[in-house]
Amino acid sequence: MRKKLFTVLIILLSATAYSQEADPVQDSKVRQLTPDQAVDLALKNNLGLESTRTSLSTKRRASKFSWNQFIPSVTLGAGLSRSNKASKQSGYVPLEEIPLNPLYTNPITGTSLPPEVPNFYGVVPYSIELPQWNVFGNIQTSLSVSAAMFENIRRLRIDYETGLLGYEKAKLQLERDVRKLYHTILLMRENLDVLHGSYQNVERQVEMAQANYDAGLVPELTVLQARVARESMRPAIDQVENGLKLYMAQLAMYLGLDYNTEFELIPVTETAEFIPLDVAEMISKAASGKPDIQELRHTIMMLQSARQAQVLSLTPALTLSWNIQSLFNPIKDPWKNSWFENKEDWIKSGSFTIAIGVRLHSLIPWSQDFQGIKNLDDQIKTATIGLAQLINGTEIEIYNTVLSLERIHLNTQAQSETVSLAEQSYRMTETAYRAGLQDYFQVQSAEQSLRQARVQLLEQQFNYLNGLIDLEYAIGVPFGTLSKRSR
Repeated sequence: MRKKLFTVLIILLSATAYSQEADPVQDSKVRQLTPDQAVDLALKNNLGLESTRTSLSTKRRASKFSWNQFIPSVTLGAGLSRSNKASKQSGYVPLEEIPLNPLYTNPITGTSLPPEVPNFYGVVPYSIELPQWNVFGNIQTSLSVSAAMFENIRRLRIDYETGLLGYEKAKLQLERDVRKLYHTILLMRENLDVLHGSYQNVERQVEMAQANYDAGLVPELTVLQARVARESMRPAIDQVENGLKLYMAQLAMYLGLDYNTEFELIPVTETAEFIPLDVAEMISKAASGKPDIQELRHTIMMLQSARQAQVLSLTPALTLSWNIQSLFNPIKDPWKNSWFENKEDWIKSGSFTIAIGVRLHSLIPWSQDFQGIKNLDDQIKTATIGLAQLINGTEIEIYNTVLSLERIHLNTQAQSETVSLAEQSYRMTETAYRAGLQDYFQVQSAEQSLRQARVQLLEQQFNYLNGLIDLEYAIGVPFGTLSKRSR
């Protein structure tokens, strides 16, 4: 018994230790992310991209089963009808159907007729009242074939291809935004660290001014000025902190996570180096590779296909139809007589039809169909003009981006020299401090200036990487084609 209790106790302790060891990892809200991991997570969980993916699935299904318009329509029906007023049926019964006894029974009416009833040419007249109710059933199938149906298949395929381009465009836009936002958050954190360091320096200046005032070395105005400088920094720090929180929430939204999810972003340690760019080559690639241009070109193709289908709908259409109808014997009452006792009680009829028809009214120039073609012409013209404007705008965008990258390169070189000077100033100040020629506050100020210069250099590097990311999207190449070459 003691061994069993000891075994159970060991199991419980092991389970408790495992849960205590595993829970912090599982429940931890801090997520480590590299830029590539952030992109992968966004492509997997982003709700906007999921909506685009669902729309693409709809277009894929429509294109895959576009042949279903050639499936003939089949209608199976049955009904029960009642005449508004009673009617009679009159006719003649052949004489050979009448028995030779003096009184015979009419086989239709079931009534007895005396032998003196006259007959004409070997027949006997009769008259009966028909039932007002009747039962019927029918099957009808039809198929219309026209040249426009084949064009519709092509239009649906183009629509699916346009959806594919739209989906790839959404993915590229999401990746571009995630990577640029990642760099922005890293830069804001560095700026925030610099602001906190500056605030600490100002705090030490306030303490130093207060100590000098207490010693009678400086007037009270010096203390007040130091306090004003300290308090004026708090709004700037709060503004940067709030901005950082908003950017973090936006990144979480891109990744499909809760807005308050905390991230530990892995710093980008590689230094961006300038790469030569040929503006003419970039523009040539963008004219054929930019996702926006590709999508608009397919949209024009789809409009052209829709116009062609509208034109072909004015041509003759072939219609095939077949139907069969079965009507219960109108002489019998469906409420009193059996429906399936005698198959001859059902009167069958049907037909097969081949017809060719054309809508003459649609050929009138001012008809609705004809005006629909004119409207599609206007839409195609508008889209074509929009494509030309988009290409021209892309050329200006690329030209401006390349010039901006060159300007950032020059600024980076200048800022690199500033960092070198700040490092030299810091080393000299530290040497002077060790020699007793400078106080520690001067060393801290020099260090803060160095950190600020490095952050400004990092800002130029991130601006250069973000410019390359924009350029990669504009020319339609995978991300990293240019930006990784610069590292």
